[in-house]
Amino acid sequence: MGGPGREIPLYAERKGWTLDRIETRVTRDPGEGKINSIELELLLGGDLSDEQRQRLAEIASRCPVHRTLTEGVTTTHQ
Repeated sequence: MGGPGREIPLYAERKGWTLDRIETRVTRDPGEGKINSIELELLLGGDLSDEQRQRLAEIASRCPVHRTLTEGVTTTHQ
């Protein structure tokens, strides 16, 4: 998830929040020949309140990669 990895530190810096580490864990359920589900876990290191962590998670959910995965996308081949 390249998007959140870039957006979250910028947001935290603008707010003056201490963010030491960002880790994203992705687990997928491959199902029968296609991916049925993806579980994303966002781990944030630093002196952050629960409210700050929640806000950073909201920012992460707005990144284009996350939105593509959750909203779906139509692909065409030429």
